[in-house]
Formats: sequence, C-alpha cells, structure tokens
Amino acid sequence: MFDKKMFGQMRRSGMSFGLSKSKLAEAMLEILLQLPVGTTNLKETIIANMGLLGHMSATRNVSEAWNQTKKKAEKLYPEKFIIDGRNVLHWNDDSVIVLDKKISTVNFKKLNELANNENCTVNQMITRLIRGYEKESV
Repeated sequence: MFDKKMFGQMRRSGMSFGLSKSKLAEAMLEILLQLPVGTTNLKETIIANMGLLGHMSATRNVSEAWNQTKKKAEKLYPEKFIIDGRNVLHWNDDSVIVLDKKISTVNFKKLNELANNENCTVNQMITRLIRGYEKESV
C-alpha cells in the first residue's frame, strides 16, 4: 500500500514533519531500548517501529540520527550495546569481539625491521610468529 517512493514524493511536495535530527535520535534510542535482546537489523527495525515518522523523514536525517543513536547507546548503556571496528552497533552478548588494531610506533618499526631481515612482508612475519607461538603452547 505505502512504499518509500510514495513517502519521498510526499516529502518533495511539501509534506514533512520538520523534526530535528536530535529529536529523531531520541525517538530511535527509546525504541532501541524497548527491542528484545538479539534483534537483528537494528536500524531497519527501529525505522519500521517509528511508523510514519520514520518513513517521512529524509534519508540523510535518518542516517545522521542513527549515527547519534549508536554513539549514545554505547555510551549510556555499555552493558547492552557495543560498537565494533566498522562502526556497527551490536548487542553486548559476548558474541562480538572488538579487535584491537592499535600497535605502538616502536613495535611497528621493530616488526618491519624483523620482516625486512627475514625477507618477507609484515603479514607473513605475523603469521610465522603466531604459528611459532601455537607450537610452543601445544
């Protein structure tokens, strides 16, 4: 009956809510907190639950509000939500492991020197080091 195209046409013709991004983000956060744990496709689910408000808002406003909502959710409710390295919001149920991508400059230089001495790339050197560690621990 109603689709995104129709709502876009309604917006272009002058019908809109004139809702600010912060109010939209607030509404998104309230809906997010009411969702059952384990719900997938959080953004789409929230927009669907917002009803006409979600469908009539401009895509750029929805995207900006969603980014604000993700940051607020992780900051205010760290026991429930976590943001991974690709800036995707997940439930904090220990199913997502956030990878530590930070390496100190000194260690990075040492790793590059070691790779140059062994005539291989840094990635190959790390693979060798991991294999050696696994053999020692077994």
